[in-house]
Amino acid sequence: MKACFSPLFTDLYELTMAAVYFEHEMFAPATFSLFIRHYPPNRRFFLAAGLKHLLDLLEDFQFSEEDLSYLEGLKLFKPAFLDYLKGLRFTGEVFALPEGTVFFTNEPLIEITAPIIEAQLMETLVINILNFETLIATKAARCLLAAQGKPVVDFSARRTQGIDASLRVARASYLAGFAATSNTLAGRLFNIPVTGTMAHSFIQSFGEEEEAFLAFAKMFPENTILLLDTYDSLAAVPKAIKVAQYLEKMGKKLRGVRLDSGDLLTLSREVRRRLDEAGLSYVKIFVSGGLDEYQIAKLCQAGAPIDAFGVGTKMGVSADAPYLDAAYKLVSYAGRPVAKFSQGKATLAGAKQVFRRWDEKGYFLEDWIGLREEPPPVGAVSLLEKVMASGKRTKAKEDLEEIRKRAAAELSSLPPHLKELIPATDPYPVHLTQALSALQEKVCQEFFSSK
Repeated sequence: MKACFSPLFTDLYELTMAAVYFEHEMFAPATFSLFIRHYPPNRRFFLAAGLKHLLDLLEDFQFSEEDLSYLEGLKLFKPAFLDYLKGLRFTGEVFALPEGTVFFTNEPLIEITAPIIEAQLMETLVINILNFETLIATKAARCLLAAQGKPVVDFSARRTQGIDASLRVARASYLAGFAATSNTLAGRLFNIPVTGTMAHSFIQSFGEEEEAFLAFAKMFPENTILLLDTYDSLAAVPKAIKVAQYLEKMGKKLRGVRLDSGDLLTLSREVRRRLDEAGLSYVKIFVSGGLDEYQIAKLCQAGAPIDAFGVGTKMGVSADAPYLDAAYKLVSYAGRPVAKFSQGKATLAGAKQVFRRWDEKGYFLEDWIGLREEPPPVGAVSLLEKVMASGKRTKAKEDLEEIRKRAAAELSSLPPHLKELIPATDPYPVHLTQALSALQEKVCQEFFSSK
């Protein structure tokens, strides 16, 4: 995935600003902070994702001869600046929330400190990767919470916006707790379990529905899930029962049936009744077809006898909240803390840390945003970790399974009211430490007193 990456994946103004920095010999360290200003509708938390991909690209950051030739052809940049870019590598320090960590608005997801040209050129890349994968991981987590412990599978590949997006969706949703993906390439790249059933076209290509079912079962006797709704879901059940009985004679078991349309609550109840009457209580019922967390929750709350959910389009594009209001802002340059004061878009000056405390039941109680070097409040722990120094990772790459475990633990520690799909309560409490508040006042006073 990273083989096709170029540092030209940036907004042009990052390069023009960098050229001005270079001209004015501005090479001092700068700290940029990425955070999310507001919750999308019905959200009360975020699940961090994408850090692995970002660190991979930061370690390999380098302009190629083709990149530099293109920039030269734009007739915007002086030869000395292009020669500087030729030798540019990322040499900075990165503090970040580990993937799978739950976090909240205005808390830094990542902070990058590097010579200002390096840190500035990373803006588009950092926002693109962490914004998208966090968006999808959060949406997937909501689907998972709605499913109340039942498996959820990623079916989104054909509807995501591009091949790269489909791969990142598969990883982000698995990180959040999905059981598998239908995306075979994602399975290979990220070692994610792959699964699938069959398409309506497969059944239509045979003369009879039962013939199609039987052909598939003979080829995959240990992994057959029959799609029931090509013509008539309930009329297909007796045919599925015959195939199950055929497999039993072979010493095998029909794995399941899938419903992809119609009234899933009513259909699942009737299909379950008929399968049970045939002695096939072991056959699972899978459902799909435009599902999201809201529909999953309704089905589960109604007691639908559904064993697993396939979620595609609405998760893969986060349909009800397709973007996050993420911002990557300068908070310190050359040892001087800086901030924005613009209405609705003010920022917090200084390199920061996030602290968290839990209650006696193990639920998140409250967070603080504080200065990087200050000690945690009593009973709290620091969340941001140093993951890169001098442009290199400071720890081994995390296994995706370990990240999944962290995400599961984090989601289990969410207070129950924050797991609601349509929250009726106030957001989770995030405070500023006294030291950070004092710094903001100082920066503000110094700025306005100089005007």
